[in-house]
Amino acid sequence: MSSCREILDLPELYRELDSLFARHSFARETIYRTDAGPIDAWSRFVSAAAPTVYLSSGIHGDEPAGPLAIAALFGRAQLAEVNWLVCPILNPTGLAAGSRVNAEGLDLNRDYLQRITPEVSSHAAWIERSIRPNLFLSLHEDWEAEGFYFYEISLSADQPQRARMLLQEVSRGLLIDPNPLIDGHDVREPGWIHHEARSDFPDSWPEAIFMAQIGCPLSFTFETPSCAAPLQQRVAAHLDAIDAAMRSLEAGDAEIRK
Repeated sequence: MSSCREILDLPELYRELDSLFARHSFARETIYRTDAGPIDAWSRFVSAAAPTVYLSSGIHGDEPAGPLAIAALFGRAQLAEVNWLVCPILNPTGLAAGSRVNAEGLDLNRDYLQRITPEVSSHAAWIERSIRPNLFLSLHEDWEAEGFYFYEISLSADQPQRARMLLQEVSRGLLIDPNPLIDGHDVREPGWIHHEARSDFPDSWPEAIFMAQIGCPLSFTFETPSCAAPLQQRVAAHLDAIDAAMRSLEAGDAEIRK
């Protein structure tokens, strides 16, 4: 794994994100401070009638493409006219060390039921007092993957065309993982894991399960292949996936907007 590990310049990333979010008039709430830096939640609300999108990354510190993709997304001159909730760096100590876990050796993305860690306890409390999002997008990487894949959790009517459109968009720049079994899950179609709104391990909820349990109607967890593609290609794949998911909102996907 070490041969393809990339460690972010975390202070520089914080400076870049601060500048980008300020440029787009986002409000910041620091929900927890670690020795490596704060966990900041950024928000921008445009209309009560607009859908709300929640975007998160950096919960595993050895997955740098997600935070960099968020910086690239908000580096654009124009943003989608939705209400935004964004947490780009959920595990500062892990990102500083290039480690999946936090400084105490705990996987934050398994703690959303018990909330043992102060990072997750503070983050989950912030989510619960925020507007419930219509769409949750979580940016991850997989060290063992051969290509891009994603988890979908949907509480509403099945819409396979939405997932296929997303995969088609990403496939223009990155291989879709061809395996019939990914991370212990059967795929519905190549690159697409359609997951139930319950955890594989009842006492260890990831963020996506927590979001489903509080009523977020649709979530995608995007996974790019840490070792099978260069960093910038993985960042671009995350951007393509985000853009495709956002087009579902722009097309007036009634099930997401409920």
